[in-house]
Amino acid sequence: MTMQIAITRSVSPAFANCELTYLPRTPIDLALAAQQHHAYEAALRALGCQVVSLPADPGLPDSVFVEDPAVVLDGLAVIARPGAAARRPECATIAKALEVYRPLAYIQPPGTLEGGDVLLVGRKILVGLSGRSNLEGIRQLAAIVAPYGYSVKGVSLRGCLHLKSALTVIGEELLLINPNWVEREEIEDGILEENPAFKTNLDFVEVDQSEPHAANALRIGNGLIYPVNFERTRERIERLGCQVLSVDVSEIQKAEGAVTCCSLLIAL
Repeated sequence: MTMQIAITRSVSPAFANCELTYLPRTPIDLALAAQQHHAYEAALRALGCQVVSLPADPGLPDSVFVEDPAVVLDGLAVIARPGAAARRPECATIAKALEVYRPLAYIQPPGTLEGGDVLLVGRKILVGLSGRSNLEGIRQLAAIVAPYGYSVKGVSLRGCLHLKSALTVIGEELLLINPNWVEREEIEDGILEENPAFKTNLDFVEVDQSEPHAANALRIGNGLIYPVNFERTRERIERLGCQVLSVDVSEIQKAEGAVTCCSLLIAL
């Protein structure tokens, strides 16, 4: 049986000073954010993960978002180079935590890459071309992962921070999407193969139009960790038979965070 490690990091005391791109700055209840993060870790455990929780860093406001400094794959982990320069110091701690489980490779300047832009669909890796991940970062990632049997395709975004703001995997060949932020046709073009033996037939579930931020879900085994406040989209997901474990991440969302952002999953 595969063991799943989930690396997390406690909420920084400086969380209210987080980077913001699309949302206005609103007050964050630090105690509530910490409480919600603990509940999120409990949800990870409920879905079978062994949680490795790193200590908070008062000098790194966004460091709870452990997904962005790295990309974990079978056989290796890639230490990213965040597009937000203030977040680059987060990478050293994440690299130290990951070197226990995987050999490491690194994105080098002038490349930028954030894990929130990286979506794994089988052996295909979609990478959002965003304000945080550039073409050089995508090129470097493609070269690093090719020997491990992965292929990489850049995907254009509009109006959102990361690819996983607009698109996540919620089942076998099933994706949750906000079609206003990413083109479905571009995704399918990046996944479908000419060789019928490798063809992937993707299905898509669109978020409810009243819930544009609802496309971010964290799949672990047969379960999904999903924000409690997107009720209409959750109903669509559940009608398809997905097992949803709802969590309240209201304070995390004020920092442009979501449920994928707060953990790095490692299969052993």
